[in-house]
Amino acid sequence: MGSKLTYQQAGVDTRRAAALVGDIKSHVARTQQNRKLLGAFGLFAACYDLSAYKQPVIVTGCDGVGTKLELLLEHDLLEIAGKDLVAMSVNDILTTGGDPLLFLDYIGIAALNEEKITRLIAGMCDYLADCDCILAGGETAEMPGIVPPDVIELSGFCIGCAEKPELVDPSTLQVGDVLVGYASDSIHANGWSLVRRVLRENPGCVSDDELLGFLQPTRLYHDVVRDIRSAGVKPKAFAHITGGGLPENLERLFRGFGADLEIPAWDLPGIGKLLAHVDSEDRFHTFNMGIGWVAIVSPGEAEKILSAGPGGTILGTLVDSEGVRVKVRGE
Repeated sequence: MGSKLTYQQAGVDTRRAAALVGDIKSHVARTQQNRKLLGAFGLFAACYDLSAYKQPVIVTGCDGVGTKLELLLEHDLLEIAGKDLVAMSVNDILTTGGDPLLFLDYIGIAALNEEKITRLIAGMCDYLADCDCILAGGETAEMPGIVPPDVIELSGFCIGCAEKPELVDPSTLQVGDVLVGYASDSIHANGWSLVRRVLRENPGCVSDDELLGFLQPTRLYHDVVRDIRSAGVKPKAFAHITGGGLPENLERLFRGFGADLEIPAWDLPGIGKLLAHVDSEDRFHTFNMGIGWVAIVSPGEAEKILSAGPGGTILGTLVDSEGVRVKVRGE
């Protein structure tokens, strides 16, 4: 019998994994201060009561952290990775006019590491608690021989709900509508394959402090959406500016329209040093260029939402020629 193997000897420790669930309870509890799951703890799926909604429409989002994760792991910024994971999906939910309700995560790791996983989940819960979204469950997969020891795989899934009449409707857009942009906090979690190549081919082109600034988490825009609602404005469209930059993320909303945009200079320290090595046109199609969120409203409502969140700026208006053209003020 001594020659027979256990699951633990194969590299997977289910008992430690079960204990970890108990260890992270305090973080999970932070995400249920205002919203609660329905039903008993220990179910194999989470339940949420939608009876508070009169005409509920389910909205969903799924995303990851992309190749930014490599540098976050290298610099031991696990909490930021958790925040990025949440923001990338929650922001997408917010673009519909819906409320983020439930979040689930997938973590793939070579061997269970309680400290690393707890820090990832702590970062997730910081952001989830901020936007009243419940960490409803997830999957931690031990993958010895598949996931390299120095790698962690991350995926996030968000479920939200909107009242049907409150859904954002881009089909109502028309020429003259105003685009209001809201600042990003960093490069966010897109464009990092290009960033990594620039850094690899131009070592020392940015300082360590500047790189850490680039790595700050993707901003959550729930504060902007909340303040716009409080102002009594229902935007015709929202855009979360991720991969593809302003052009691609806005063009997907337009049917027969376009926009000529002028954006403020990106004030992220060191970003000019990085962009000096990037094609001048491609930068607009890769990075958020300092604008991570856009609301599109009728002309009479633009001034009402300029103070939403930390504040926005008017970027331009819809025009009848297709395509989104972007330039930086003063260039």
